[in-house]
Amino acid sequence: MADQDERKADAGMTAAFPTLEEMQHWTSVMGRAQQMMLEHLSAQMSEAAAAAPAAPVAMPAIRWPGMEQFVDPAKLAQAQADMWSQGMAVWQQMLSGTPAAAPAPDASKDKRFAAPEWAANPMFDMIRQSYLMISDRLLGGVEALEGIDEPARRKLRFATKSFVDAMAPSNFALTNPQVMQRAMETRGESLLKGLENMLRDMGKGQLTHTDADAFEVGRNIATTPGKVVKQTKLYQLIQYSPATDQVLEVPLVIFPPWINRFYILDLNPKKSFIRWAVEQGLTVFVVSWKSADESTVDVDVEDYVLAQVDAIDTIRKLLDVESVHTIGYCVAGTMLAATLALLAARGEAEKVASATFFTAQVDFAQAGDLNLFVGDEQMELLKQISADKGYLDGRYMAATFNLLRGRDLIWSYVVNNYLMGEEYPPFDLLHWNGDTTNLPAKWHQNYLTQFYRDNRLVQAGSITVDGTPINLAKVKTPTYVQAGREDHIAPPESVWKITHHFQGPLRFVLAGSGHIAGVVNPPEAGKYQYWTNEDRVDTLDDFIAGASETKGSWWPDWNRWIRSLNDDTALAIGARKPGEGDLKALEDAPGSYVRTR
Repeated sequence: MADQDERKADAGMTAAFPTLEEMQHWTSVMGRAQQMMLEHLSAQMSEAAAAAPAAPVAMPAIRWPGMEQFVDPAKLAQAQADMWSQGMAVWQQMLSGTPAAAPAPDASKDKRFAAPEWAANPMFDMIRQSYLMISDRLLGGVEALEGIDEPARRKLRFATKSFVDAMAPSNFALTNPQVMQRAMETRGESLLKGLENMLRDMGKGQLTHTDADAFEVGRNIATTPGKVVKQTKLYQLIQYSPATDQVLEVPLVIFPPWINRFYILDLNPKKSFIRWAVEQGLTVFVVSWKSADESTVDVDVEDYVLAQVDAIDTIRKLLDVESVHTIGYCVAGTMLAATLALLAARGEAEKVASATFFTAQVDFAQAGDLNLFVGDEQMELLKQISADKGYLDGRYMAATFNLLRGRDLIWSYVVNNYLMGEEYPPFDLLHWNGDTTNLPAKWHQNYLTQFYRDNRLVQAGSITVDGTPINLAKVKTPTYVQAGREDHIAPPESVWKITHHFQGPLRFVLAGSGHIAGVVNPPEAGKYQYWTNEDRVDTLDDFIAGASETKGSWWPDWNRWIRSLNDDTALAIGARKPGEGDLKALEDAPGSYVRTR
């Protein structure tokens, strides 16, 4: 027993000469691994011969030739000398067997190296320290470059961080002590299970984050009762059953992003914004967008704007009301801004009683890292990928969003599921994240160029919808804007810019967390917080400086705001119940479009 404890203290790196039985076992493991890879290759070749859809093409590397001209030779020499000195210190510590010093407070938050084996074993401690030292030098070198503009620095910063994250020793079996220990404990079964996971993901062209069989739309997610009451080639309109005897007279229509499925707002009864809104006495409609296919080849930006107008008019006519409350989430919020501007230009602004924006951008001057993917090289690649069918495979967008948080959404799963061979946990949010939708290629190209690259939505008259030039400065609709403090897709400083363009009353709320958790934060969870500032200020920094913090969800604040605009009520009878008005029920919620793959 003492000998075993001593060997474990050396992190399992010292072992007796293997027996014949052990050699046979590990030979069998390697043989099974080879067989799995051969079977995968054979299946891929068969699919290719049958002209199966190819997996998304990887994002091309971003190259900046001639960067050497921006490097100060003296600073470079000093940096190399500092790194050499630090490297020698790390080596001396390892060779002397001196126990590793306690990590700095910031380093201890790095989940990749949180396991005690990284510090207990001198070899792995040397690997960890060397990696962190080199990473700091590489990332610091980007900031030290002189004579380059900020867009170029952002590109280089993103590329360097992506490279640094990818090359972490935790991502490789032979330099990760936990992987090595797990392999020994399971006699190689963990490596085989991980290989099986990896080959399966390669086959479907998408990284798996959660148990694919744990959730089913309509069974344990997207279960709020309702009916599909209208269907077009672009969307289904879902009306939800009232949960109260009386409802607000002005109904609510939610426009979710078509980059993802609508049920992010209806994950389960405890997390569902849709169910919660119904329980607050709102008549709720949701647009479920169709995943693009060959029938949507000609769909462009204005088609989504006109679809929103169509949904608004449909609800007004069905319930015989003058106006509706609207919510636009992410890209659907961007289009909602265009919809409001179109209605204003037509003299029909009264059709919308209020507009709420969930993490939506209208001014893309500070749109964050997604702006790095709209260069000529990337745009040409997108054209090639979607040229044959006229739509962009949703797996490509999923990979792009994963890249924005590669350490959390890519490499942690590579380690856990490929190297450690762990089972996928059931997690509804990650199930939704992997439930991709295809995008119309024409719309996607124009959205990236007109909005992200050229920022035309904030240029008066630059964009025309249905023959009408639009101008955001004409929008006077009461507006509620929610931004996520840690949002990496729609940065809060970018979302804030909507306050510079709309002219009507506006309430801005900064919520804790990011693009998803900052929105999907039910009151009963008691999580996060939000900030408000009743003063009209010019910048987000000024807003934060004078803001008041409130613990928990911002949903009740939004509900109070909605009711402050108009608290008139109506009985939940007749057309307020799905299928009992002029629009008959076509099928039960969540409908068929959300199930289409």
